[in-house]
Amino acid sequence: MVVKTPLAWLQLVRNKVRSLVAVAGIAFIVILMFMQLGFQDALYSSATQVHRNLKGDLFLISSQYKALTANQSFFRTRLYQALAFDGVESVSPMYIGFAKFKNPVNGQKYSIYVIGFEPGKPVMNMPEIEANLDKIKIPDVVLFDRNSRKEFGNIAQKFEKEKTEQFIEIFPFNSLTGYRVRVGGLFSLGSSFGVDGNLIVSDSTFIRILNNRSAEMIDVGAITLKPGANLENIKRELEANLPNDVVVFTRQGFINFEKEYWATRTPIGFILNLMLSMASVVGIVIVYQILYSNISNQLVAYATLKAIGYGNNYLYNVVFQQAFILAVLSYIPAYAICLGLYDFAMQATKLPIMMSSHNAIIVLISTILMCMTSGALAINQLRSTDPADIF
Repeated sequence: MVVKTPLAWLQLVRNKVRSLVAVAGIAFIVILMFMQLGFQDALYSSATQVHRNLKGDLFLISSQYKALTANQSFFRTRLYQALAFDGVESVSPMYIGFAKFKNPVNGQKYSIYVIGFEPGKPVMNMPEIEANLDKIKIPDVVLFDRNSRKEFGNIAQKFEKEKTEQFIEIFPFNSLTGYRVRVGGLFSLGSSFGVDGNLIVSDSTFIRILNNRSAEMIDVGAITLKPGANLENIKRELEANLPNDVVVFTRQGFINFEKEYWATRTPIGFILNLMLSMASVVGIVIVYQILYSNISNQLVAYATLKAIGYGNNYLYNVVFQQAFILAVLSYIPAYAICLGLYDFAMQATKLPIMMSSHNAIIVLISTILMCMTSGALAINQLRSTDPADIF
């Protein structure tokens, strides 16, 4: 049995240095695409991590709501009005806001996200928080996010090592006077593009820390329905009967609204989408130059093939095979390198930058399409090749 080596492969290995440089150039573009998609996924995942961990079936927010990191409060009365509707079992108010955290080591102040709720009506569906609900019932006791960025100091490490409460100082943004609280436990939530660290507190502690806030003004209202209740019907009833200063969302609708904000209404979302598009365009140009150069160097060989009877379709197939081989050879090392880059970036930023099978497939398909598009542009040179002119 004779195994025929494809002509496309033979042409690539004939000049190993040129082919390796080509693979390196394409791999660099693939790495850029991987990193852009990784940061984009981290943007959406981190921006909606609170949403995904909320208890409830429906969520009430202000009609002026833009994003969870921007304060748009509404009257708590609106949430309790929802209890009057058939099918609603319970409601839970949630308070959110930013304060300044004083690093106990260097005295520097950093913005920290404060999430407050009634301990008897927890809105966060996280085992670590539920296990520490009794602690935050005590005034001025808080839970600290162990996945907060390093600017906040070694709070989590010290607590885990000594197992004793630590005193920290929190400052409202409009005050030079700090409020002293105790770290009574830890939880794992993580930072985002808008949040560097998190605290979980009771509603009463929240009002004392952010002394410019009223207990009557809440940021999110979680609504839990009775078993068997029709979610869409109750949502429509709430929308039709509650005043227009509030909006009702399902969990997925709430998540999608937040994603849309970050994707279309913030500079970071626009920049990530633009950079992904630019990487694809630059990749097409680079691969085109590589294939065009290969064709130019092998023009005599292609003309000879034409002269002995091989048609254009055969020659086009050779070019497309080269494009496919370059795509696969470039993708493999780029994928391996990005696994390490993702881990490094996640450790440095505390953002959920992780490789997903979805992104791996998307980038592979994009790389092949990018190379094939470049091949389609490069074969124009072959169409006009005339053996008589060459010889």
